[in-house]
Amino acid sequence: MKKLELRNIYKQKRNELTFDEIQNLQESIYQQIYDLEISQVENIHLFLTLKKFKEIDTQPIIDYFREQNKQIVVSKSNFSQNTLSHFILEEDTEIKTNTYGIPEPKNAVQISEKELDLVFVPLLISDKNNYRVGYGKGFYDRFLSNCREDCKKIGVNFFKPISKISEINKYDIPLDTVIYPKK
Repeated sequence: MKKLELRNIYKQKRNELTFDEIQNLQESIYQQIYDLEISQVENIHLFLTLKKFKEIDTQPIIDYFREQNKQIVVSKSNFSQNTLSHFILEEDTEIKTNTYGIPEPKNAVQISEKELDLVFVPLLISDKNNYRVGYGKGFYDRFLSNCREDCKKIGVNFFKPISKISEINKYDIPLDTVIYPKK
């Protein structure tokens, strides 16, 4: 299936999830994340949740990694270039919602993609080859292409991967794995 079709289908499926369904799905995802081997990981990039799109709530993940003494990194979007810049998320970092409704850090120290050890990637759906469909602007593919080769890339999603996404191109960056509810 083509990316645009999949984007529309899975936006709708996610929108139809009830609060209770999301809570149950998240618990399965959280447990898998908490079970990850992260002893060699220092800098972890997480996306800040877009609640209006019913994305997974990343705050419990942020809290968990902070308890593990990991440095959390979040992004700011540049819509004129469709790129992301990355900032250390301290406990006192101010978060403000930009004009597109995306929460972003305001008083944070910038960090390079090359310093990241682990990146969690939002997505609408993925396939069995770990390619993903996001919101369609290419922000994460540009970002991931600048990460170190040994940086682990993990997608998080409420839905089981489909067999294949058509229209994969040279700019699409496959993930190392996708975490989705196993229940």
